[in-house]
Amino acid sequence: MRMANAARAFGRLRIAGIACLTLLAAVAAGCSGSDPELTSVTFMAGFKPQANLPFVSAYVAQERGYFSEQGLDVDIQHSTGEHLSLLMAGDVHFTTADANTVLQRRADPGLPIVAVALFGQRGQQAFLALDESGIRTPKDWEGRTFGYKVSIPPDYLAILEAAGVDRSRIHEVRVGFDPRILTEKRVDVLAAFKSNEPNVIENLGFDVTVFDAADFGVPTLGLAYIVQQDTIDANPETVRRFLKAAMKGMEFAASNTEETLDIVLKYAENEDREHMRFMLSAELADAVSAETERSGLGWMTAEQWQAFHDSLVKYEALSAPVDVREAFTNEFMEEIYEDGKVRWP
Repeated sequence: MRMANAARAFGRLRIAGIACLTLLAAVAAGCSGSDPELTSVTFMAGFKPQANLPFVSAYVAQERGYFSEQGLDVDIQHSTGEHLSLLMAGDVHFTTADANTVLQRRADPGLPIVAVALFGQRGQQAFLALDESGIRTPKDWEGRTFGYKVSIPPDYLAILEAAGVDRSRIHEVRVGFDPRILTEKRVDVLAAFKSNEPNVIENLGFDVTVFDAADFGVPTLGLAYIVQQDTIDANPETVRRFLKAAMKGMEFAASNTEETLDIVLKYAENEDREHMRFMLSAELADAVSAETERSGLGWMTAEQWQAFHDSLVKYEALSAPVDVREAFTNEFMEEIYEDGKVRWP
C-alpha cells in the first residue's frame, strides 16, 4: 500500500514536463514516513533572506501552514543570481524576478518565463539625494553627478524627459551597489532600491529626498512570481495551489506586522528588525493599486504591462519588442480570488 501511495504521489510531482522527483526519491519519501499526499515543489527567492514581499508571502504561507493546507511541501531557498537558470533547468519551480527582467529575458534569449503574480505595482527603484544637498526637483540634477548601479536605468531617462532636464549637464557614473557613495558625497543623486536603501542611508545619519519615477507619470512595475510556461501547461493545479497559499500569506502580512516580522526573522536571523519593518512597509505600500483594491493583491493587467513595455522600448531597455500577453497571466488570480480576497481554503 505504501509503495502504491508513493507511486501516486510521484504522478503529482511532475512539473513543467519534467519530474520534480525521481520514482526512487518518491518511494524513499513514502518509506521515511512523510505525507505521500503532499506535492513537493521548490520556491527560490531571488536574493538573500529579507523582507521583500514575495519572500515574506512565502515565509508566512510556510509558517502558518497555508502551503500544507493546499497539499504542498514547499522547499524555500534563496539565491543571489542563479534562480533563473535553475528555474529553466527545472530544479526550481517558482522564483522571483522584476517585471523588467521578465520582459528582457523574453526578448533575449527568449526564455518562456511567465509572471503569475505581481507584487510591485510600482517599480523597485528610486533616485536618492541627501536633503542637505538642496536637490528638490529633477531639474536640480543638472550640474550634479548621478550614480547608477550597473546600467543607465530607463526610468531615470524617463524622469529627465518628463521634467525637462538637460541630460548633457549631468555627469553619469557607474558606482555598483554600496549606497555609502552618496553619504561620502562622491555622487549627488543615486539610483537605489527604495525598499531598503533610503533606510540604510538614514541609519547612517542622513535624511534623504526620494524621487520615484511613478510620481512623474512613468510606467513602472516591480517584483513578480514567475514560472516556466511549461509548468503552467503541465501542472496548472500546482501553480494555483502555490499562489493561493502565498497570496493568503500576503494578506496576513498586510494586516499583522509584528507576527509577520517574527516570521521573517526566522529566515533572516541576522537582519535588524526595524530595517525589516521599513522594507515590509515600503513593499506593502507599493503592492497596492486601484486594480489590487478591486481585484486582489498580486493582480495585474495587460494595460500595465503594455505601458511598461512601451516605456522600456522607448528608452532602448529591451533588445526587441515582445508580446506582453505571453509574459504574464491572471488565470490563477481569477481562480483564487473572490471580491478581492483569497477564497479559503
